[in-house]
Amino acid sequence: MRIGELADLVGVTTRAVRHYHRIGLLPEPSRQPNGYREYSLRDAVELARVRRLTELGLSLDEVRNVLADDAGRDLIEILAELDADLARQEEAIRQRRARLGQLLEQAERTGRLPADAPVSPELTALFDVMARASAQVPGPEPLSAARERELLALLETASPDIDRGWFDALVHSLSADPDAMRRAYAVYALLDELAGAAEDDPRVAQAARAIADAVPDEAVRAMRLPDDGLAGTGGFVHAFFADFAPAQTAALRLGIELLRERAG
Repeated sequence: MRIGELADLVGVTTRAVRHYHRIGLLPEPSRQPNGYREYSLRDAVELARVRRLTELGLSLDEVRNVLADDAGRDLIEILAELDADLARQEEAIRQRRARLGQLLEQAERTGRLPADAPVSPELTALFDVMARASAQVPGPEPLSAARERELLALLETASPDIDRGWFDALVHSLSADPDAMRRAYAVYALLDELAGAAEDDPRVAQAARAIADAVPDEAVRAMRLPDDGLAGTGGFVHAFFADFAPAQTAALRLGIELLRERAG
């Protein structure tokens, strides 16, 4: 058989056959006096096996190892690994489809998706609670509320070196307690007022106390703040504070210190 006849018989391209020769996956057949390759039935059998193995998902290196092992032991191990990998992919796809279904249901129910979507179902529920709380507050939503949503989405996605226990407790408490959400919006309003204030503004202490009082007990109990406050924290915390005006930063730092005292 010529290379084209072999390729047609097995259902691959001549380019694939030549590639298999180049990488040593298939041995070069004998050549006729005119230089054309002459393939036998054995070549077709081996090429068909290569196709079956690649269709299972094996890489060409794995196929080479299988073909080199007449006992078939490596093939069993490779197929078991491949099956486990496909199972993981299948579960990941199932979870992704479930999350997409939630987002589509939310879009159908509300007519929109939040700017920070997609986030987890728990954070989506919290953002819905925030939207309802914002609708009950006169005037536009405080800018600090939008910044809070951005921060929560960042923490959930990036997971910097923090203890997530307090984060999960905070999300759960704010979602479940309307009073906690109202206190949070009072804090957002106070922080917005400090945007152009000086660091020694009396409202800094007021905002700090409101921050400490607004964090639910469940989240406070889960906090693991160091004994030296924020002195030993890294780049993430410094970047976090740099995003606020000086008076807002002072209120947040003092509020965190009050939370550390409250946590004992």
